[in-house]
Amino acid sequence: MKYRIVILTLACALTQGSAWGQMSHKHASQAACETVELRCASKVTPAFGRDGTLWLAWMAGGQVSVASSKDGGRTLSTPIQITQGTPNLDGGPDARPKIALDRKGDIAVAFSTFRDKAFNGEVFYSQSNDGGKTFAVPRPITDNTESQRFEALGFSSDGTLFAAWLDKRNRVPVRQTGKKYDGAALFFATSKDEGASYSRAEMAADNTCECCRLALAFDPSGHAVVAFRNLFEGGIRDHAIVTFNDQGAPGEVHRISEDDWQISACPHQGPSLSIGPDGTYHVVWYTNGRVRKGLFYAQSRDGGKTFSQPMPIGQLGKSPSRPYVISASHATAVVWKEFDGEKTSVNLITSADNGKTWSQPRVIAVTADSSDHPLLVSNGHQTYLSWMTKADGYHLQPIEGEP
Repeated sequence: MKYRIVILTLACALTQGSAWGQMSHKHASQAACETVELRCASKVTPAFGRDGTLWLAWMAGGQVSVASSKDGGRTLSTPIQITQGTPNLDGGPDARPKIALDRKGDIAVAFSTFRDKAFNGEVFYSQSNDGGKTFAVPRPITDNTESQRFEALGFSSDGTLFAAWLDKRNRVPVRQTGKKYDGAALFFATSKDEGASYSRAEMAADNTCECCRLALAFDPSGHAVVAFRNLFEGGIRDHAIVTFNDQGAPGEVHRISEDDWQISACPHQGPSLSIGPDGTYHVVWYTNGRVRKGLFYAQSRDGGKTFSQPMPIGQLGKSPSRPYVISASHATAVVWKEFDGEKTSVNLITSADNGKTWSQPRVIAVTADSSDHPLLVSNGHQTYLSWMTKADGYHLQPIEGEP
């Protein structure tokens, strides 16, 4: 495939509370950057509204902030700081604030904090029902006081807001019986009032890996689907998937791939999931198992019951990591990081036939400094790379092409 790549970098050097500047290829983050502005962000998460407005949620200066752009990212609105005080945000490798929008323009935000130095977390949520002008004071997503981390949230086609996270509330009763409790549990809750409140938390699966991001998507019928790193027998930390039914209850847990990664430590690398318009599940992930090592892609055409033979992605000699996939009506795209010893690159492959065949990998962005994970986001017509780097700031980079 042939591509025309345009790199757009947000100029975010103005002071907090002012209108933010035009895009600039030369803007860089300052060496000592501790304010809440986007230029100081370590984690940036994008989402498009139905009207084409770009929304960003980010972590900077120990706070979570949100802003929007109605011109494709050329300018940003005055940021709104969601958190106050000293929330002790979860800044782990797989943690980041989440943002989702429904068809009416209501906005949901979620993030996690650390309760203590043992990395026990607490998930908070906030929402805006006035188009992002104001946000509610963040509240815990559950009243349970055990650890919750790695939240994911999104709106289904009927407007239901679905949230999932990793939860350790089961460890206390299990340990009281004298048994060992491994990992965490996948919990979920839903909101029928645009995120103002959530239902009672319920468990979808127990004994999951406790330290990797979740991947959430919705199938064409609006059913929530969650991919996660599971704990299989023998301490194997391979990936699994669960699809929720019409009643909102979790179905069977299915294994995505038998990589046989036996490890008693935290991988800190979760999967990415996207579901195409035809219902095909597309998954990418990292493993260091005995069967296979590196990054891989697989797909399912039967609702996540079985998956194709994993396809390797990237060059093992360049430490490939942080894969992300998105499947839109025009194409399916995968990006990931590689490091050659001096520079980190974002690499891209695309498929015009729903994952049957793929383009050759190509580098679409490079930095010589630290950077966030590369993410993909679509407004329904165009797919973009969203990437934050310390040296160059925030990039919203359209990926255009045709077979």
